Amino acid sequence: MTKHKRMLNADESVVEVIPPVTEDEILDRRKHYAVLAPKKFAKRYQDMLFRPVTFSYQNVLHSIQYNFCGNPFCESFGQPQERYENQKYKPSRYKLFGKGGNENSFDNVKKIACNPVNESIHFSKTTHNCRSAIYSNWSIAEEIKRLINLQTLTKPTIHYHFHKEGCLHSDTTPQKEKHLFYKRGKSKSNSPRYQCKTCGKITNIQPNKKASTTYHQKRNDILPQLFLQIINRVPVKRSCELLNIGSETYYRKMEWVYRCCLEFLTKREKEFENKTLDSVWLNIDKMQYHLNNIRQKNKAVIPQVEIEESKFLQTFINVVAEVESRYVFRADIAYDSSASFEGLKADTMKYNDDHVDFFCRKNERLKYSSYPMKPTPNDFQTNSDYLTELTEVNKRATYVEGLHVTSSYTTMAQLWLIQQMVKANKWRFVTDEDGSLINPIYRVFSHEFLQENAHLFIYQYDKDKSLKQAYKQYSEVREIVSDWATMNKISGSYHHKAYMYLKELLEHTELVDMIEIENKLVPKYKRTEILQPIAFKDKGYAWVICRTDVSHLDKGHLTNLILKVNDHATNSFIQLIRRKISILERPLLTAKADKKSYIYANYNPKYAQYALTILRTYYNFCMPVKSYNGDDRTPAERIGIADRAYTIYDILYK
Repeated sequence: MTKHKRMLNADESVVEVIPPVTEDEILDRRKHYAVLAPKKFAKRYQDMLFRPVTFSYQNVLHSIQYNFCGNPFCESFGQPQERYENQKYKPSRYKLFGKGGNENSFDNVKKIACNPVNESIHFSKTTHNCRSAIYSNWSIAEEIKRLINLQTLTKPTIHYHFHKEGCLHSDTTPQKEKHLFYKRGKSKSNSPRYQCKTCGKITNIQPNKKASTTYHQKRNDILPQLFLQIINRVPVKRSCELLNIGSETYYRKMEWVYRCCLEFLTKREKEFENKTLDSVWLNIDKMQYHLNNIRQKNKAVIPQVEIEESKFLQTFINVVAEVESRYVFRADIAYDSSASFEGLKADTMKYNDDHVDFFCRKNERLKYSSYPMKPTPNDFQTNSDYLTELTEVNKRATYVEGLHVTSSYTTMAQLWLIQQMVKANKWRFVTDEDGSLINPIYRVFSHEFLQENAHLFIYQYDKDKSLKQAYKQYSEVREIVSDWATMNKISGSYHHKAYMYLKELLEHTELVDMIEIENKLVPKYKRTEILQPIAFKDKGYAWVICRTDVSHLDKGHLTNLILKVNDHATNSFIQLIRRKISILERPLLTAKADKKSYIYANYNPKYAQYALTILRTYYNFCMPVKSYNGDDRTPAERIGIADRAYTIYDILYK
């Protein structure tokens, strides 16, 4: 039977990341930390750039190494670092280049460049002198660990005392020695009761969830109402008034609903293990919102430090959804509520992260990747600069607990988890021209791109246009397609006309540059904007850009692919977040000089993550979405892991 479960504590984890730094290397770092200048110290440990990181999850070892060429048109794309011993000067596949923002800093501007080696791996490709972004593999593993822990529940550890002190059978339990206990029925909460035959002590056992969904709950009756209020833009204080509860009870009940949603998702999404989808279209985007700048309790204002109370902390929500079914796979806040400056300081002191390159750091995913340390004798940093950094950290520490995460690391962790969960023959990706979204796609799905089983499309339009301008452009696009169809004597539905129009356009459009190198033609990326003939009233002109080599695809097949490209899946869910969750709505317009008020804004991202998961569960399994062809089913039904629309009672009580 299903037991009542709890969330993991801050010091618990179901993922074990094996540090890529050995004990000998840690000792070596301590030895040279105060002796070497920071640049020489960092150079000593640059071999971590291509060092894989291993972590254990569900008794399986996983290894990741995502620092390689990020250009799918290059022969080095997805390939590990290698030294060519049989060539002159013994060059490597990649070389590290670039400096910090200035000669006295470690800003994240270093990249890897592809060397033009002569040993070709792909006879149809060549190197293009690419410059690729690099990441900390260690930090990617830590972000994967964070997202897994967020969605993991565990059985509570309860220590029962079945005997009085001095009982002759004090080591026995009713599960193992039933003959030494009487069954005494059940309590009011449906808990099984056992009595020791020797000492007479009666003990209640925690019931399973089927026997009692209300165990340890005094106000179980408010859960359905609270569920609806969370996803229907009811502010916290207003909800407390309606339900006649305090704020502490509100957040405790919200966590209970969140756990119910996690249990429901874990059970339903297991269906992906038994399915192999022909193709999956992933639409990836991120949403920006602001945290309320509220100081923590018992955190006094630091003397001689100006506290900017009107300054809000910019935060991102990363969303990954399926284009055709609208199923939202992930919606996570790029914020680690369990991270702390104390832990950051301990890691910095242990691994000397303040003097190594960013790609060697354990906490590179965080906004503060290392803690300010006192300058060493050969340090380029002055004592004044150190105090300035320390003051900034101390100032930030007075506000909300936790630390912001760089959104590209969150996207990479999301895609890795989706790759493990979903089995598909073909992968298609739709996003906008944002490097923090494009680079993670190339890194995580490099094998699929190399096998030509994955393609990436950019979907973009001018977001500054008014609705009137968008509708005018929408009408113009339809008129262009209709006039072309009339001129070419093509009849049928508008979709058929758009298909024929786009197919004809692609026949005369070069999507890839073919360049001649050593008597062979090799592809090179060409930025070609293709007008999307399936226009929408709220977007107007929209363009599609193919970011992978599609020259081998049949024009008819490529036309069908481009016609499917849109951002409705993530856009509609992000708009739903704005409309449904009070703490994540847009700022209100006011009479103030800055014209904005974040009065309802969230101040603790942990609860925003709860609300997102609750909304995602409801949206995927309970909320039918009507498509253009009249298909009125939930996203879970469309993708094939549900056979009906569920209710909130199914989520809370089954």
